[in-house]
Amino acid sequence: MLLAVVLLLIASYTSTLHAWWQARSEIQATKAEIAMRKQSIVDLEDQIARWDDPAYVKQQAKERFGWVSPGEVGYRVIGSDGKVQGADVPTLDAPPQAGDPAWYDKLWGSVKESGKKPDPVPTTDPEPDKVLKNQ
Repeated sequence: MLLAVVLLLIASYTSTLHAWWQARSEIQATKAEIAMRKQSIVDLEDQIARWDDPAYVKQQAKERFGWVSPGEVGYRVIGSDGKVQGADVPTLDAPPQAGDPAWYDKLWGSVKESGKKPDPVPTTDPEPDKVLKNQ
């Protein structure tokens, strides 16, 4: 009888212990994620602070777009194919990539399409009405 009571207590405490252990591991994972996100926030705030510095903005304009300051001479090496050689420099005239239309644009498009008459389906039979009458 005593053995049955001990086994019953062990079985009941095992599930509770398992739940506690799982919650503890979730708390540790959440704390690690919080620390990672705090570091990410610090890095982003540092980057924002750098963009407030005019010298950094000037440096980025020179590196990214190949801009030059007044009085400087900029050089680019152009290959025989007419393309710029060396570093890949993005251009300002590249259009932004268009994403999927918003849900309300899709909805309005379906409303506009619902009012149109359907296009007639082309058939190979010259007179489809005769075929329907014969059936």
